[in-house]
Amino acid sequence: MRPGRRPYWDDQYPHELFGYAPYDGILVSRGIVGDHQFKGKYSSGQAMRFKRVGARKFLRLNGKFGSKDLFGDSGAFSYVAHEVPPYTSEDMVEFYGDGQFTHGCSVDHVIFDFERSFTGMQGGSDDAKRRFEITLENAKSFLRASRELGPSFTPLGVVQGWSPGSMGEAAAQLEKMGYTYLALGGMVPLNATSVHACLQAVRARISTRTQLHLLGFAKAEQIHEFAKYGIASFDTTSPLVRAFKDARANYYVTKEAGGIDYYAAIRVPQALESTRLLRGVKEGRIKQEILTALEANALRALREFDRGRETTERTVEAVLAYSKVFLSADSGKTETENERALLELRNRLEKVLDEKPWKECVCSVCKAISIEVLIFRGNNRNRRRGFHNLAVFHQHVKSILREKP
Repeated sequence: MRPGRRPYWDDQYPHELFGYAPYDGILVSRGIVGDHQFKGKYSSGQAMRFKRVGARKFLRLNGKFGSKDLFGDSGAFSYVAHEVPPYTSEDMVEFYGDGQFTHGCSVDHVIFDFERSFTGMQGGSDDAKRRFEITLENAKSFLRASRELGPSFTPLGVVQGWSPGSMGEAAAQLEKMGYTYLALGGMVPLNATSVHACLQAVRARISTRTQLHLLGFAKAEQIHEFAKYGIASFDTTSPLVRAFKDARANYYVTKEAGGIDYYAAIRVPQALESTRLLRGVKEGRIKQEILTALEANALRALREFDRGRETTERTVEAVLAYSKVFLSADSGKTETENERALLELRNRLEKVLDEKPWKECVCSVCKAISIEVLIFRGNNRNRRRGFHNLAVFHQHVKSILREKP
């Protein structure tokens, strides 16, 4: 991290970094922002500024980005353990109004039970049915309360259920209330087959004119499979999260034949900040001076390789020498397991260094930092790789929409 850096003030959102928005809008969950009722992820200073200036100004989604959609929801996953949601419909209407949101979801309560084989309103635990009713009652009061925000605001009724049939029933009731835009919740843990079943059940019960949004759509890279359901919008963190949480698919590229391909990032942990490595040093299993020398040599080799002054073979060996120490610092793994992991790492390293995908990318992140975008290391470096992924993914989605019959 740069000395003297001020988080938020010195940082940039993707649309600022690129000069264009690699998305059609942004979704903000109130549960993530937090307030006196519920502690979120924002610092107290950030939450206060968010409330004072509104979401659009806070996100710097104004000026030439002022026409971008700004969606909001209550952040049901953040309060899933609560008996009832911590927010009322009136709370959310105030939040959306103050934040200048263009679209806002009703207050839902996540249902984790799911059984694809149930038909109609079969099944469902007592808790699932209770959450189902809470979500529908909140939707009814939210639609009524949201009228004060005027015609520039679009309310979305949230669909929750424990089966495709119950989700279809919820959608039908929401449409009957007067909603013309529905948001399907609870999609995150479902596999693609179950998501298809839910969308089929929902579409069978509502008008083709009623729009659908998929909340937290974890299957975002399979969006082409779901285009036939008339999905108007979806939100996802997948391109950002995979940059640093996926074991292998960290860096997105567009395939020549269409679609997305992936490369593994090159992991060079920070020697003096890695908990695993520091534990090894304290226990006397690793010498700190050797550790820092191996780290420096791995970084030097990668940067020299990027400049054309180092070979693939020597660069791979430099990175593997440091990786071997990192792997051996995990006392829970056997030598055989570590050797297997090193072999897999060698194959991934050789692939990414031979193909040099960052050299082909024209996004401002790759142009500015070159091979550094592939080095898995500090949080901000990993976020920049996530920004790159967003740009690739947005182009992928646009190409699917162009191909849609």
